[in-house]
Amino acid sequence: MNAGLSSASVLAPVSAVSPPDPIKFGLRQSLALPRVSFIVPTLNEAENLPWLLPRIPSWAHEIIIVDGRSTDDTVAVARRLRGDVKVVMEPRRGKGAALQAGFRAATGDIIVMLDADGSMVPEEAIVFVSALMAGADLVKGSRFIQGAGTDDMSLFRMVGNRGLTLFVRLLYGGWFSDLCYGYIAFWTRHVSTLNCDCDGFEIETLINVRALK
Repeated sequence: MNAGLSSASVLAPVSAVSPPDPIKFGLRQSLALPRVSFIVPTLNEAENLPWLLPRIPSWAHEIIIVDGRSTDDTVAVARRLRGDVKVVMEPRRGKGAALQAGFRAATGDIIVMLDADGSMVPEEAIVFVSALMAGADLVKGSRFIQGAGTDDMSLFRMVGNRGLTLFVRLLYGGWFSDLCYGYIAFWTRHVSTLNCDCDGFEIETLINVRALK
């Protein structure tokens, strides 16, 4: 186990976390809600941002758009939709490179990774934050738990995802059901422990594996 993540609370299954009581959560928000940084990697997402950005909760500390040299109006649309958005221009291509840049720019206590393509519901971040506040170090979503789903995954991708998930579970333990889904939240203090040093989509798997080690 790497220093920084306790063996008793490395991960929290979102499927096992009940949505917080609105009144109790509102009280905690007014008293001591951690600052939450939403990191959104983008590449030509101008059409999707009008769906995504208005749904990010008002209690977000900051929204960081990390743009990988979009050729459309992604940055302009983001700034029009949310005047408080922070834009980071990342010259390197790849989701991993974008997330690394977002991690460096984040000033919040908690980081929430959010895709811009509409595959993740921002309002559900309250469940992730609640689990972290309850003691988890890292919380991961899944498309294969009760009440979830996806309509944009081919059979080939699904079989590959399930195979990789099973392999990691056998090798490292844990109870992942969807290793390749990037809806992840964790305490910012664990960025150095997770040591995300890859530029591609494999960063999501890497984060999960290093959280388990």
